[in-house]
Amino acid sequence: MPRPQRDGEFGPRVERTDEDEVRGLVPNLAALHELPYICNIASAPGRPGGGFDFVSRVFCPEVGIPEDPVTGSAHSLLTPFWAARLGKTRLEAFQASARGGRLSCELRGDRVRIAGRAALYLRGTIFV
Repeated sequence: MPRPQRDGEFGPRVERTDEDEVRGLVPNLAALHELPYICNIASAPGRPGGGFDFVSRVFCPEVGIPEDPVTGSAHSLLTPFWAARLGKTRLEAFQASARGGRLSCELRGDRVRIAGRAALYLRGTIFV
């Protein structure tokens, strides 16, 4: 049975039993859109020997993003959860969206360090 846990605007984070369950999710986006949260997270431990400590998917239909390809902010919430669950502070994560993305996450006290590959999609200047 999934266990929901709420993380502010991210809404319920649902822990699934295994990686295949997260990868195979077919979300009801219309139903998720009706929830009072910006995003919803599903996560599970990675397969033994599969190279990832945990996997996730993030759905944000409330803001026009049916499924976010790779979500650093979600991993800032997931890293402390999985670090405590798995008893380690350095974790390899995979967001199992259609595009997918690998993230190296490290819990440093009350901070999370996230690293991975990225593609430049916007360049600009901000004036404060």
